[in-house]
Amino acid sequence: MTNYQKEQFMLEEQFVKRLLIDHGIREVTTQRQAKNGTREFEFPVPSFSRQRLKYYTKHSNPSCNVKDLPRLRIACFKSGYVRKQNGADRAYQINPVYMQNTQHVWMRDNGDIYVSNGVNHSRALIYSPIVRLNYMLQFYLKNYANN
Repeated sequence: MTNYQKEQFMLEEQFVKRLLIDHGIREVTTQRQAKNGTREFEFPVPSFSRQRLKYYTKHSNPSCNVKDLPRLRIACFKSGYVRKQNGADRAYQINPVYMQNTQHVWMRDNGDIYVSNGVNHSRALIYSPIVRLNYMLQFYLKNYANN
């Protein structure tokens, strides 16, 4: 490990400690995830959106407590993705979205070459670990901190 890598690792660790101290966010990374370069965090808020939480508190059993709901979990992957882990049946990507021009070339049944152009949504990958952690924190503060 080079000096630069050690310095970056120490910055990451300090940032994670500040997450716990300032916001009550704790790291719940498993050994397998750590081996793969993934870091997962549990936040001190329910994983429900504002609308779903409002519906739940209005229509639920009075003995149910909001503190009993599953906590929000977000993971930062080495590949550059940041994902909400417990939102639906699969991990939900929260990376920034941008529009990308695409072009496909194929041959039709009659032998003619056909080119199609289109515009698709793509996710911007965040390659720096410290930037991924900061993006995750900003997402939490924007969408969940004031529930």
